[in-house]
Amino acid sequence: MPTDISLFTLALLALAALAAGWIDAVVGGGGLLLLPALLVGLPQVPTVFVLGTNKSTAVVGTTAAAITYVRKAPIDIGTALRIGVAAMAGSLGGAFFAAGINSQVLRPLIMAVLLGVLVFVLVRPTFGAAVAPSGPVSRRRVLAAILVAGLGIGFYDGLIGPGTGAFLVIALAAVLHMDLVTSSATAKVVNVCTNIGALTMFALQGTILWQLGALLGLFNLVGGMVGARMALKRGTGFVRGVLVLVVIVLLCKLAYDQWLAA
Repeated sequence: MPTDISLFTLALLALAALAAGWIDAVVGGGGLLLLPALLVGLPQVPTVFVLGTNKSTAVVGTTAAAITYVRKAPIDIGTALRIGVAAMAGSLGGAFFAAGINSQVLRPLIMAVLLGVLVFVLVRPTFGAAVAPSGPVSRRRVLAAILVAGLGIGFYDGLIGPGTGAFLVIALAAVLHMDLVTSSATAKVVNVCTNIGALTMFALQGTILWQLGALLGLFNLVGGMVGARMALKRGTGFVRGVLVLVVIVLLCKLAYDQWLAA
């Protein structure tokens, strides 16, 4: 842990980790809060160490949320793991190509997709509200989920990252006809797979501040457990509201990075 970090900064980072765990558990997108907080709070730390530490924190809350969902939500673990393995492979491919991508060109495309998603969710109030039909999901839909939510969104996660959890929730609800609570639960299992892959890479590179990550991970753990339980208790309407808010914040963040950031 950096020796020059103040207790005030540490407290703010802990609160950011707590809130990020809650957001991630409900709908995804906690990195929109925690990663900027780490970048601001640790200006003297190389960016790659900030990214590694962020991942070591996030994986704790995501795993806790996934366990909570698995125990209480009716999710298909086999399907979730298949999508997760594909997402892990996709994220590795995205990371490989990340260095050659011009973010100034890519951000407007992502914003256009997000705007379309926001409009779709707002004009379709029943989206993600209907419970999926009973019985096994068709193999064609599972394959589509593996390609779209696994390889496709996993690739985006490795390439850029922000909003991956929200994209997963939307894709799983659309492709597999899940309600938003089940979709969020399945997305957590997929996120665990991608986080473990990324964390392994950062660990091998030696770019993780383990002590800070462990401390923030405890707060992220609490946030993840509370968020998952609230989503299960309050249902689809609650998750939908948080999803809309996260998409709007992500749009604003990308727009700021594109046109206003120095």
